Order: sequence, then C-alpha cells, then structure tokens
Amino acid sequence: MSELVIETAGSVRTLLLNRPAKLNAFTAALHADLRAALADAIADDGVKVIVLTGEGRAFSSGQDLTEDLPRDAQGGVDLGPALERDYNPLIKQITTSPKPTIAALNGPAVGAAMNIALACDIVLAARSATLQEAFAKIALIPDAGGTWLLPRLIGPKRALALMLTAEPVTAEQGLAMGLVYKLYEDASFRADVAAFAAKLASGPGLAYRMMREAVLASAGNDLDAQLALEAQLQRRAGASHDFAEGVAAFLAKRPPQFQGR
Repeated sequence: MSELVIETAGSVRTLLLNRPAKLNAFTAALHADLRAALADAIADDGVKVIVLTGEGRAFSSGQDLTEDLPRDAQGGVDLGPALERDYNPLIKQITTSPKPTIAALNGPAVGAAMNIALACDIVLAARSATLQEAFAKIALIPDAGGTWLLPRLIGPKRALALMLTAEPVTAEQGLAMGLVYKLYEDASFRADVAAFAAKLASGPGLAYRMMREAVLASAGNDLDAQLALEAQLQRRAGASHDFAEGVAAFLAKRPPQFQGR
C-alpha cells in the first residue's frame, strides 16, 4: 500500500500518512510524495481545504531514525542536506499555501512532526493526541521551523521550556496554550474533522487567501505597513463576487454561495 493515501471528499483533500507500523515516521520517499501531493492539491481548483493526518495510533513520530543518516564527504554525520532537501521545502510549502491547511492530530505528533503540524493554519486534535519537541532526547535542536513557529505561538520562555525538557504536551494542554484550536473525542475524531473541513471549504476562498497573505506578512511588518497592506487587500475583497454574494445572502437571510472570486 502507498505510504501516503490521498482522499478527496467534495472540496476537501486529505493527505493521510500511512506508515502505521512505523508510527508514520518520515522518510525521504514519504517527504517527496507529500510535497508532490500538496502541490497537486494547491493547483487543483476543486480543492478548497487541505487536511494532513495520520493512519493508526499516531499522527507521526517525526523522522524515521532507522534510515541511514546522511554523511559528508569525510563520512561524518551531516543532517543539514536532509533538512534543506525535505523539511525546509515542506514547511515553506505549507506556510505559503494559498488554501487553508488543517493538521488533524489523531495521535502523538513528535519532533519534526509537531512542527509540521504547527505550520498548518489550524490544528485539530483527538483527546489522546500529544505534541512533543523531543529533540533534546537525542541531543538535537528543534528543526522543521520549530524554533521560529513555537516561540511566536506560545512565547519564547514557554517554547524554550518545552524544547529543553522535551516533555509531551497533552491535547488538553495544547488547547489551553493555543497550539490546538479544537479538541474532539477519539471515537468521533475522523467524522468531526471531516465536518469541520467541509464547513471551512464552503467559505470565501479569495478572502481566505488574503487573510493568509496578511498574517504571513505581519511577521515582518510594522503597524503602518500592516495597516497599508490591510487597506490594499480589503479593496480587493470589497470588489469581489464573494463580498457581493455575502451581503446579498445576509440581507436575504440565506446561506451564502461563495465561489472564491
């Protein structure tokens, strides 16, 4: 069976990590398949929302440490090229996606997998899920954007504490910290995620794209620059078909039929 299962339901594309015997640990081959599937989902006009989740009892345990470690010309371990080839492009692909991305944590998200999940726009978690910056356990630093993402989400001191201690965060704790948006019971998790994603996919795709653009730009903008960007994007939103439809639907007291334009 494929190590990445691709499912489409309506306007929702689900990418399912499918190495349950290895807790969906990442290999170079799985990375390549996932990046290709993300590119296809982003390019497909019929896809409005992308969901990333795992098969079995884990979202992902992170890097598959049974793979041969990359080495330099002198035979020493060199992890840099693998990050540059696999993890860094994946994180950039997720964070710059014009379509909303959802990480659906069906179980533990460990190491780089935690940071891949945090790179997504929304994190949904089953009650049994955990998140763990486990790098210190093997004397590494958090990668896959973890040292950039986590401090911005929960503050530098708490982020550093999670990195230094490598302690797991329960789904409930993640919800309280703001790492997780919604928590669902394990038994209904798949159905709840599908319903959430379908509802999101029915929303205004053009406005979604501009929201993501604005939030991404805010990391490097001062207030004046961000206010100017908001005005620019709002002019585009106000001239859109979706805005006219949203107002018409509001006045007619009916659900809007957005077209993403």
